[in-house]
Amino acid sequence: MQDKASTATPLRPGRSFVLRFISGKYQGGEFPIVPEKQIIVGRSSDLDMVLVEDMVSRKHARIAMQGDQIWIEDLGSTNGTFVNGEKIKRARLKEGDRVLIGTSILKVIAGEGSRDSTDAKRELESVAAQRRTSQARTMSGSIEEVPLPDLLQLFGTSKKNGILVIRTEDDIGKIYLRKGAIFFASINDLDDVPPMKSIFRMLTWQKGIFDLEPPDERTFPNEMDLSVQEVLMEGLRQLDEFNEMRAELPDLNTRLLLTAPMIPPLRELKPEELDVLQLCHNYGHLETVLNKSQATDLETVQVILRLLKGLYVRPE
Repeated sequence: MQDKASTATPLRPGRSFVLRFISGKYQGGEFPIVPEKQIIVGRSSDLDMVLVEDMVSRKHARIAMQGDQIWIEDLGSTNGTFVNGEKIKRARLKEGDRVLIGTSILKVIAGEGSRDSTDAKRELESVAAQRRTSQARTMSGSIEEVPLPDLLQLFGTSKKNGILVIRTEDDIGKIYLRKGAIFFASINDLDDVPPMKSIFRMLTWQKGIFDLEPPDERTFPNEMDLSVQEVLMEGLRQLDEFNEMRAELPDLNTRLLLTAPMIPPLRELKPEELDVLQLCHNYGHLETVLNKSQATDLETVQVILRLLKGLYVRPE
């Protein structure tokens, strides 16, 4: 891959920046970016930023601030260096960029960059020791810090294996990854909701904690084999369309009843509309209808709105 320069506005001269660990065993730690001083990142103990883990090479990457620009360069590492989900050889960093090295995600933020790198190195060791004591998972963080689409892009490009578990106040979502491809997904282990529908719902979540847990050797009857890019392109498209019609949709707890007497003729309904009408009759609650429908949430909502406007069903 060729050198990759950011098209964003250059960093303003005189500002200080730090690398904040927002995921991984060093989560919560920070490392200053000092002008005209390079940071060598790797597993070897004599380097500037020492990340002790198997997926980090002895000399993994170099980060340096030259004038008003910050550059990162991969040093021929085994597992690669990634910026915003893209594998790089050399790239220019801007504020807010996310860098994946091993299982650590680092974010470029404005901050106090004049601290001594020796102190920062000692702080990272302390953070890692505290997380070992608390038995923290290898890779975890907040989807407020790393939105789910960005997180999936990072894991897809770096060909991660494992189960991405997202916990919110109300739900637990699981996305199963095999060499960076998505092969299954579920929310609250519900069998009713197809994997793709589960992923699309999770893309709407904005708060929660994520963990990358070890792979599960189980097989599933309806496994997929989709790249992260395929899922995100379709999922985000559906999300945009869903949001446009959300205001017209009743609350998820609403019960949908068939109108009686039903004036409009059933023969005017398409097969997929009859399927949703039957679900409304059998289950009633909007949320259950969405769960039971084999179509996507977007397609099901489009049908429900047509049934409501056509006076085939009414909200209770």
